[in-house]
Amino acid sequence: MYDEHYGLTGRPFQLTPDPKFWFETATHRKAMAYLGYGLAQGEGFIVITGDIGAGKTTLVGHLMDTIDHQRLNAIRLVSTAIEADDLLRIVATELHVDPAGLTKAELLTAIERGLHAVARTGKRTLLIVDEAQALPVSALEELRMLSNFQAGGHALLQIVLLGQPEFRDRLHGSERLEQLRQRVIAIHHLDPMEQHEVSEYLAHRLTVVGWTGNPDFADDAFAAFYAGSAGVPRRLNLLAGRVMLHAAIEDLRVIDAAVVRSVQRDLEGDLPTLATDTGKGATAPVEGPVHPAQPAALAEAPRADPATEARIAALEARVELQDEALRRVLTLLVDWVESDDAKPEYAPIRGVSAWHDAA
Repeated sequence: MYDEHYGLTGRPFQLTPDPKFWFETATHRKAMAYLGYGLAQGEGFIVITGDIGAGKTTLVGHLMDTIDHQRLNAIRLVSTAIEADDLLRIVATELHVDPAGLTKAELLTAIERGLHAVARTGKRTLLIVDEAQALPVSALEELRMLSNFQAGGHALLQIVLLGQPEFRDRLHGSERLEQLRQRVIAIHHLDPMEQHEVSEYLAHRLTVVGWTGNPDFADDAFAAFYAGSAGVPRRLNLLAGRVMLHAAIEDLRVIDAAVVRSVQRDLEGDLPTLATDTGKGATAPVEGPVHPAQPAALAEAPRADPATEARIAALEARVELQDEALRRVLTLLVDWVESDDAKPEYAPIRGVSAWHDAA
C-alpha cells in the first residue's frame, strides 16, 4: 500500500531477509572481515552470533552473493534441534549422497566420498549452519568429526555456525565442546547498529526501491526510530514499515519524531512483546516479601472461596485467549495490507463507499 502511495518499486522494510538490501554497519563490516579471514584459512569453524533480528541471515545472504562459487561449494542448513544422525543425513543429501538404509559408519564413509568428489572439481565445501544454538551437543560433535576429513593435508570441509548469544556462552562454558572450541578460528558477535547509522540505513533501503525524498524525514525522527528499535535491524524494519503505512494513510510528506513515537505506541499496544524487547512499556514483576511499609490489606488480603477463584481464573484465561486471537488477527491484517497480493473490490454496504486496492 505505502509503496504505491509514494511511488516506490517495492517494500523497503519487509521482514524477510533480502541480500539486495544489504547495509554494512560497523558491526557487519567486522563480521565480514572475520568471515573473510576465516575462509582464507580454509579450515576449522567460524562462529557468528547475534540477538534475534540482528541480521545474521542477511549476513549469510550477502556472503553467498560475494563468495566465489567456482571455488566454494556452499551448503546452507537451518537447524531445528536436529539430532546427530539426522544432521549427517541432511549433509549427505546436500552432497548428492542417498543416505537411505545406511548405518552411521556407512553414512560417514559416504559423506567423505561426497566431499572428495567436490574436491576433485577444484572446490572446497563450506557448510553454513543457522540457528546453531538449537543443535544438541551430539550433533555439534558430529560436525567436529566431519571437519577432520582431509585430502592432501587440506581440509575438505569448513563450517560456519550462526546462533543466538546463548550459543557463544554454551560454546565457552561446556567441557564437552572443548575440542570444537579449539577448532574455532574466528568468532564475532553482531551488535545492534549505532544511533548515527539509523538515518543511513533507512535512506539506503528506501533508495534501493526508488525513493526520491518523498516522504522526507525530520532530523528528530531518527532518534525516535533508534529509541523504538534499540538499533536492532528487524525491529527497525518493523517500526519503519508501520510508520510508512501510517504516513501513507495520513498522506504525510514529512515524518517527524512525533509520528514515529505515535506509531511506536500503537505497536506496543498491538504487540506487547515489542515493548518488552525494546525496554519500553515493560514492568518488572514484584518479587520477594512484602515491604513492611505496604498496607496491611495488601500483605494479608482476604482470599475468595475456591469456586469463585476457579471462575475468575477461567474468565482470565478466556480473556487472554481472546486478546491473543485479536493480536494475531491484527498482525495478519497488517501483513495482508502490506502484501503485494491483489485486493478484492468491495461493494458499498449501507452507505459506506466501495474501496479497492489500486494495484
